[in-house]
Amino acid sequence: MIQSRLAILLLLTGLNLVNYLDRYLVMAVSPRIQVALKLDDAQLGWVGSAFMLGYFLTSPIFGWLGDRYPRKALIAGGIAIWSAATALSGLADSFETMILARVAVGVGEASYATLSPTIIDDISTPANKNRWIAIFYVAIPVGSALGFLLGGALEHAFGWRYAFFIAGGPGLVLALITLLIREPAAAPRPTGVAAKAHGYRELLKRPAYMATVAGYIAQTFALGGFTFWAASFLYRKLCLELHVADFYFGLITVVTGLGGTALGGFIADRWPGADRTRVALRICAWSSLAGAPIALVALLLPSATGFLVALGVTEMVIFASIAPTNVAVMRTVPTRLRARAMAASIFAIHLLGDLISPPLIGQVSASLGDSPEACSGARGLQTGMYLLPAALAISAFFWWRASSRPVEVDDDVPSATTV
Repeated sequence: MIQSRLAILLLLTGLNLVNYLDRYLVMAVSPRIQVALKLDDAQLGWVGSAFMLGYFLTSPIFGWLGDRYPRKALIAGGIAIWSAATALSGLADSFETMILARVAVGVGEASYATLSPTIIDDISTPANKNRWIAIFYVAIPVGSALGFLLGGALEHAFGWRYAFFIAGGPGLVLALITLLIREPAAAPRPTGVAAKAHGYRELLKRPAYMATVAGYIAQTFALGGFTFWAASFLYRKLCLELHVADFYFGLITVVTGLGGTALGGFIADRWPGADRTRVALRICAWSSLAGAPIALVALLLPSATGFLVALGVTEMVIFASIAPTNVAVMRTVPTRLRARAMAASIFAIHLLGDLISPPLIGQVSASLGDSPEACSGARGLQTGMYLLPAALAISAFFWWRASSRPVEVDDDVPSATTV
């Protein structure tokens, strides 16, 4: 039985890394999938977003289940599903079968992503909560980058199908290990009137939570679009070989993800101010406000080196908001609603964020007649990607608005200013 709080944190973080590796592998090999399955840019964008359908449609279900039943079994089941579906992606022989496999990946990820942060929230203390959440979420950029690095290397050596076969295996082993966790007791749930709250509907009555999620949606739209199309932009517009583009984009994502996520958690724990939720939201707002103009510059620079450097700076400031954002999501609601608050935010950011941005950019590219070939100019792809800096500016607006609203937590959280 795994009882150590630190061991539980590290296991869940390792699983999050594998989660994002499996998710972003498809983006690393997407140009090869496009050729093999004869897809246009709009269809390719849906291949990148399809897992979001399973993800956001089932996350509210897992949020409801997680508030009522043991979480580790739900998490382990989700890990097994996403790992098997990743391997099955390598067998896809048409647009439709690839979409089905990717939707199944999303179903598995929904369980894990919804419930794991609530366990970390239970095992951490007010003094280290931001740092522990930051450790968990640092797996996002590292796993995403490994998806590009490993995907590019495996595709170059063995072909894109074997990249999926190989990546799907580790999660099946880790799913069994997850069952050994001694699950911490969740915070006590209230009785009486508070216990009869209407769950998801109650979230709609919390302005700070709603504004926090609105900012998260806009940021996710931008990050999802950049992540899916960056390698193709380098390949088509700036003439890098695909495996080279995957390598450098992955490497930059590792460095900026580690640095940015750690920096954001560190700053959020030390930024002066009694209201720690407001501090977290201000950090989020400043990160997007800084990232928007730098992202625009990246798209206008004429060299691959310039694009990668500017995009790296953009990623650094965006990743600085990862831990503060998720702390704010959980701390703008009562503790009894945390799992559902996480589930609802996952539903919203993917339905309105990165489910939309890759196919929307692909549609703009296809409508302007872009070719998927190397050094083809990518005028349409570049035009579509101009939406992404604008989305970052919108996220800054909503997060600043959220930080200006009072946070009223009315049941089992000690106070509205404690994170």
